[in-house]
Amino acid sequence: MISLYARRRLINGFNLSVSLLTMVFGLFWLGWILWTLVALGFQGLNLSLFTQMTPPPGSKGGLLNAIAGSFFMTMTAALVGTPIGILAGTYLAEFGQKGWLAPTTRFINDILLSAPSIVIGLFVYEVYVISIGHFSGWAGSFALALIVIPVVVRTTENMLRLVPNSLREAAAALGAPQWKVIMLVTLRASTTGILTGILLAVARISGETAPLLFTALNNQFWSSNMNQPMANLPVVIFQFAMSPYEDWQKLAWAGALLITFAVLTLNILARAFFRQKSLSH
Repeated sequence: MISLYARRRLINGFNLSVSLLTMVFGLFWLGWILWTLVALGFQGLNLSLFTQMTPPPGSKGGLLNAIAGSFFMTMTAALVGTPIGILAGTYLAEFGQKGWLAPTTRFINDILLSAPSIVIGLFVYEVYVISIGHFSGWAGSFALALIVIPVVVRTTENMLRLVPNSLREAAAALGAPQWKVIMLVTLRASTTGILTGILLAVARISGETAPLLFTALNNQFWSSNMNQPMANLPVVIFQFAMSPYEDWQKLAWAGALLITFAVLTLNILARAFFRQKSLSH
């Protein structure tokens, strides 16, 4: 008869083996996807990709206008959504202990956090695009900003709640008003975590396609006018990948590789910030 200790070791070994096999199974498909992306996307990486506009079928070209459009809209969305998210998260963490406003705000933020991006795109299309009568880079930026805000709100609130109350009490005991305690103590102590949340939010919106289909649409030519339809990498990848033209498909793979590297870089930076914060504590 197997002893209790031996039975526990057997069960533990079985569960550990199943966990490792599950991890290997998931990593296999992830590695396959990344290998396919690198193998097909690397063929399209050349200087013209960063210096020429999106071409008509059968012509040589690049993704300069799409890269620039994605950069403009992503940065605008981050600049619009980040201050709103930080202010809202600060209110929830520092002033939201009582009353009905804070729980309602958290509930709405959770809905936005889990809402499909295509719904946000349709909302901006109905509210903004139809009212002005045309697609625009501003509309795409507003849609992306609505995705940034809930991520920054959640991260800011969580990071501020991690700050020990003893720091707040020490600053208040020295006669500092509450706004100074928040600005010079709690927010300063949470800077690294908040920056991590901002980087993760930017990484999330970098590859969003659905909201931009209803807001910014696309533009085959260079355009820095945010009030006009604007090219962007996600929509160009979608359109070129669905086309029957081999040269467009090659550009689509190269664009997908660029977005993947950009998102990977942002995630590595976010983890580096978070690790630095953990080590400092």
